[in-house]
Amino acid sequence: MSCALSIKNLTCQYDAQTVLESLSLEVEQGQIVCLLGASGCGKTTLLKAIAGLLPLTSGQMSLNCQTIDDGENWLPPEERNIGMIFQDYALFPHLTVAQNIAFGLKHQAAKEKRAKVDEMLELVHLQGYADRYPHQLSGGQQQRVAIARSLAYSPDLLLLDEPFSNIDTQVRHELIS
Repeated sequence: MSCALSIKNLTCQYDAQTVLESLSLEVEQGQIVCLLGASGCGKTTLLKAIAGLLPLTSGQMSLNCQTIDDGENWLPPEERNIGMIFQDYALFPHLTVAQNIAFGLKHQAAKEKRAKVDEMLELVHLQGYADRYPHQLSGGQQQRVAIARSLAYSPDLLLLDEPFSNIDTQVRHELIS
């Protein structure tokens, strides 16, 4: 089994409160995994730990057979090539839709950036919205911009924290497929 993501005995705490304890998980390349659980059970904590936004108390994580965190060795979030869509979308309010989508494409030439932004706008059905700002969009449109931004730089792993709650059914099915 080629493992895209491997988590072994992960424990995470906030102050003295243990949120996740001895969690292990293996995810294969191309596999879609859904975390289900009650509010406050640690789903978002796990996603933040995988993304490198929250330190592990103990355990080991690897992505594509490279250790990204084991308590001693820690790869910073910007070096993990992991995309994450937060519950609140985390769009930059001072950037246009196109600038938000292009945010992770800093090392590409302007022509390539524009082509990728256009491709992502088409994917999420927001052609014609490139020059708008997040406050000019509906919740569902903001969510689609966040999805486009996360997909634009082709991450090795995409983490989604309730990403489809404001998207209509037809667009949701197109994005999933």
